[in-house]
Amino acid sequence: MKILVLSWEFPPRIVGGIARHVAELYPELVKLGHEIHLITPEFGHAPMYEIVEGLQVHRVPVAPSHDFFHWVVNLNESIGHHGGKLILEEGPFDIVHAHDWLVGDAAIALKHNFKVPLIATIHATEYGRYNGVHTAIQHYINHKEQLLAYNAWRIIVCTDYMRREVERALHAPWDKIDVIYNGIRPEKKRHHQDFHALDFRRQFAEDGEKIVYYVGRMTYEKGVSLLLSAAPKVLWEMGGDVKFVIIGGGNTDHLKKQAWDMGIWDKCYFTGFISDEYLDKFQTIADCAVFPSLYEPFGIVALESFASRVPVVVSDTGGFPEVVQHTKTGVVTYTNNPNSLAWGILEVLKNPGYRQWLIDNAYEDLNRRFCWSKLAKETEDVYKQVVQERSQVTWL
Repeated sequence: MKILVLSWEFPPRIVGGIARHVAELYPELVKLGHEIHLITPEFGHAPMYEIVEGLQVHRVPVAPSHDFFHWVVNLNESIGHHGGKLILEEGPFDIVHAHDWLVGDAAIALKHNFKVPLIATIHATEYGRYNGVHTAIQHYINHKEQLLAYNAWRIIVCTDYMRREVERALHAPWDKIDVIYNGIRPEKKRHHQDFHALDFRRQFAEDGEKIVYYVGRMTYEKGVSLLLSAAPKVLWEMGGDVKFVIIGGGNTDHLKKQAWDMGIWDKCYFTGFISDEYLDKFQTIADCAVFPSLYEPFGIVALESFASRVPVVVSDTGGFPEVVQHTKTGVVTYTNNPNSLAWGILEVLKNPGYRQWLIDNAYEDLNRRFCWSKLAKETEDVYKQVVQERSQVTWL
């Protein structure tokens, strides 16, 4: 099959989880014998065309814009133009596969102009992020998401939770939605043993301190402020011997103020953005990963911690309870509840044997449920179904 993929992020442009999802899924589909072309916006010094693990990557220029939504309009114009050119020159294509609403206009236009069935992967919804649609901007994005869902032949989501959300928020028929988990390549996590771990660790914490960390975006729905709210109870129970490390770019001024106002500033370390290689090293010396999200469609950060052999504590929101099995592969706590979060962290820090049990089970679960080669076959099954159904339709 010949697949045209549209995504607004792809390495080295990494904004959220879509970049890694796209970068790791499609090479596995190439191995299954499919020809995959990806169109994505240009970024930095990345080549305008390259082949990455068999995936043909086309980066397109995007005209300057005065705000994000204007940029999205320009992005779709560039992707639509290049996509049309590719279909005419390299076609025909069997499927257009769009990732989220930001590339929806181009995907819908290519679908109708060339009569190619459209598959949409919906990674998150505006409704879910804000527990409803309240502002003009949220209504605009929700409308774009509904248009993409309506025009898609089939919709792929990452959890059963997201299947229910897409049905409710985007009015998509239940039997049009397929659940395929996100995956990870555990082998990409380098378990560094060839460096001075103690010296490295001392950059973050005193020798007697346990290291509890969060890594991710600093947005409201990620719940980082809840981790800070849980910190005093953890510190009290652990005799003060804990350092909370907050990893990620973005504006952390409000979080730093919160830590200062709570009197725990000396027990917090805000690193800012760090590279993947540096993060791999850091995870080698960390004791507990915490993801206290208020909204989380899947939670690929949990898989990354599984792969790094770090025990995880998460909230019971969204897809997290599907990804992290409570008391088996991690600890699941009540959403938006600092006391529950503190309890979960203390369960890990105070019980070394339990901690190792969670680590071993979680690493084993990666191969059982979150292996990309398995998930690629599930994606291929959706492609085959759509191509077979398309062959029986006269598209006027």
